Amino acid sequence: MRGRAVDILFEAEAKEVPATQLVKERREWFGEHDAVGEMTGYTVTLVEGVSSDAAQIDAVISSHLENWKLHRLPAVDRAILRLSVWELLYANDVDINVVIDEAVKLAKELSTDESPAFINGVLGRVAELAPQVRAAASAE
Repeated sequence: MRGRAVDILFEAEAKEVPATQLVKERREWFGEHDAVGEMTGYTVTLVEGVSSDAAQIDAVISSHLENWKLHRLPAVDRAILRLSVWELLYANDVDINVVIDEAVKLAKELSTDESPAFINGVLGRVAELAPQVRAAASAE
């Protein structure tokens, strides 16, 4: 589910289309071509969440990068970070350590040799503020 969401976010950026549009297209295609795979559940929640909070997520990531600019990162790393930061800040039912572990695992599978450690470092810094953001969101 996270891997599929990263794929959608990556593809959307590459095609310069909204990720939610790709989800909609995949849902339409599934009716005719089940090889595409159904778009449901947590994958859709992740894509829609990242899409709706994109500016804030990018601002959080940018403020936690050291000696890097968001646009200079590999596209797959941006997708993993965006997904994971959304989960850290808004997915109250997902343990913070699970989010980081899953992101590192995705980076190992999909990105460069340096990416897992880099992503772990960025998310570790973001995770420090996650409990406060989650609590504030729950209070609303």
